[in-house]
Amino acid sequence: MTDSQSDSEPSAVTPGPLSGVRVLELGSFVAAPFATRLFADLGADVVKIERPGRGDEMRGWRRWRGDTSMMFRTIARNKRSVTVDMKTPAGADLVLAMAAECDVVIENFRPGTLERMNIGPDRLTEVNPDLVIVRISGYGQNGPYAHKAGFGGVAEAFGGLRYITGYPDRPSVRAAAPIGDVLAGLHAAVSALAMLLARARDGEHSRPSVADVSLYESVFMAVESLVPDFEAYGINRKRTAGNLPGVVPSGVYPCRNGGSVMIAGNSGGVFGRLMRAVDRPDLGDDPALADGDARYQREAELDQAIAAWTCQRSPAEVVKVLDEVSVPAGEILSAADIVDNEHYRARGMLQPQKIRVESEFEEIDLPGVVPQLDGAPIRIRWAGPDLGEHTDEVLTELLGLDDAAITGLRESGAI
Repeated sequence: MTDSQSDSEPSAVTPGPLSGVRVLELGSFVAAPFATRLFADLGADVVKIERPGRGDEMRGWRRWRGDTSMMFRTIARNKRSVTVDMKTPAGADLVLAMAAECDVVIENFRPGTLERMNIGPDRLTEVNPDLVIVRISGYGQNGPYAHKAGFGGVAEAFGGLRYITGYPDRPSVRAAAPIGDVLAGLHAAVSALAMLLARARDGEHSRPSVADVSLYESVFMAVESLVPDFEAYGINRKRTAGNLPGVVPSGVYPCRNGGSVMIAGNSGGVFGRLMRAVDRPDLGDDPALADGDARYQREAELDQAIAAWTCQRSPAEVVKVLDEVSVPAGEILSAADIVDNEHYRARGMLQPQKIRVESEFEEIDLPGVVPQLDGAPIRIRWAGPDLGEHTDEVLTELLGLDDAAITGLRESGAI
């Protein structure tokens, strides 16, 4: 068992649908590692390249104890860690040799970085013509901003999301999660899968081999009709607190003793049931409110009516009543609430793993895998590995190097 591995038997885990696919991750932080985690969760062999000595900087993010953060253990789960200094000629040669044994390469360096290390797409496809490559960057591989550094938070601003997020009388805010990076990772994974499908379907026929995914464009895809609304209606959307404009009634409502609950009553049938449940059948039966745009015009009135009812009840009481009449509603859960939630457990969304946090192993719940397949949750094979944990294993397995060759590379600083 490795230092970061679960105490469950890896051989007992059912092979995933991507078993047999090998992915080379040339990335750090969140976007590329999130994309490759999706592959790893579904059974692919993901080889993560990290810098010797330091590794992915995410190992130190939000690390309250020990030498490796839970963020890294989560996003790098089911992967193998190999240390390579890609800036050295020998290290670059190792990456190319490993790419020759892979199906997919996913990277998130600034444009031009791989080319300067002599491992750009031309060299990668030279050693492996069947390889599919996904390049993630802040602004894409071309265009006037391609050279700029870009992180997820900046992409959320440039992609239009930050401008419409927050309260109208306050500066824009960011969600407390790396939304831009995750969106880019999702687009990257879909792009890689699409190219793999084209490769399998078309054989030797012309097919794409390089996908260009930018952080800001991934965010821009999530703000749906932001630009069409401006051009068609002259509406430059502003910050609307916790609600989506035009989606009424929907939002967070105050409950007794300082609690709150999320209620989504914005479809026609649900709206009527909601208003009857909150003792306002006059609003639910009002034909003038059957139209969504009409409800939007009376948003303040409807929110006030709902809040007058919810503030007299606890969040649990509100959810219980609304569940009975099929109105979507949910308590706002913290991490502590999620750990104790029966539905998370039943769906396999909390999977305990034995992880060394400091000197001792501890049982830590990692988020489960999406989706379920054939009605059963996919099991996590192991948590994010220690730095370079699989270097010797991968170099021997993929490249056939012996102990003497590996020792020589290590002494030269290439690994």
